[in-house]
Amino acid sequence: MTSSYDIRVKNELVERESEFLDRLFSEVQKVVVGQREMVERVFMGLICGGHVLLEGAPGLAKTLTVNTLAQCMQLEFKRVQFTPDLLPSDVLGTVIYNHQQGEFTNKQGPIFTNLLLADEINRAPAKVQSALLEAMAERSVTIGDTTYPLPQPFLVLATQNPIEQEGTYNLPEAQLDRFMFKIRVTYPTAEEELSIIDRVAVPGDAQMPTVERIISQEEISKVKRVLEQIIVERPVREYIVSVVGATREPAGAQLPGLAPFIDFGASPRASIALFQAARAHAFLRRRGYVSPEDVKAVAPDVLRHRVILSYEAEAEGKTVEEIVRVILEHVHVP
Repeated sequence: MTSSYDIRVKNELVERESEFLDRLFSEVQKVVVGQREMVERVFMGLICGGHVLLEGAPGLAKTLTVNTLAQCMQLEFKRVQFTPDLLPSDVLGTVIYNHQQGEFTNKQGPIFTNLLLADEINRAPAKVQSALLEAMAERSVTIGDTTYPLPQPFLVLATQNPIEQEGTYNLPEAQLDRFMFKIRVTYPTAEEELSIIDRVAVPGDAQMPTVERIISQEEISKVKRVLEQIIVERPVREYIVSVVGATREPAGAQLPGLAPFIDFGASPRASIALFQAARAHAFLRRRGYVSPEDVKAVAPDVLRHRVILSYEAEAEGKTVEEIVRVILEHVHVP
């Protein structure tokens, strides 16, 4: 059991190293109205090294948020519009023949960046998805006979239109599992939407506000080292395993009523993601230790794309969010 002195030391460390957070989020809000949870989750994915999938209707500032964060954090940002005719070489790069030199050379694709925005990722064919999966998993790309490491940090931030929209396809489960978060981006409140209108109602050519650099790549690396020092007590670790385990064996978690609704539960990668995300959430709340409330706060975003529901669940209108909520309500909290 960690002593109160150790907790106090970690709290002071996190408090000191998280001073930039208010300035960072204030800078983003110069451009992005509302969407605080989306901004936080994207930032958490970045400091944890986890890819993020953003699902929502067009026009909800998904691209704008990613671009603005990249500017605030002095990171290189590239965008690829995923379409049905996209080829793997359009993303990864290709081998080209140089007529002047009479030799083949490798041309790197847009994936060689810090933040890759894969816009409308669920419109691309399977070959592109497979190529992207390798890069997400290995953090490297092979072009011709040469393997290149991707820049650090490297993060895929993918946007996805809701599945019911025309021309979209389900992503493979193996690829979904590579995303740390799946974030549902919702519509702004009436007050936020009024603020958006006020911004564009300025007479003349309204220019997009410029944002300042708040944190450098070196400072991001420092934040990652601070995350590793955040205390996660054994009971909280066991709680994480119990929550994820309940998606696989509901009966073992005293939730037999959920078993008919779940075809496949979350993998061990979900436990790792939940552990890392809970530490990042504690960091954003200026604490040097993880509480069960941190786990509960991030569990829906970590699990919603990893739990596969049965046909019976779909027939009865059950959603993953409902299943996760029931699990969080009934699994014993330490």
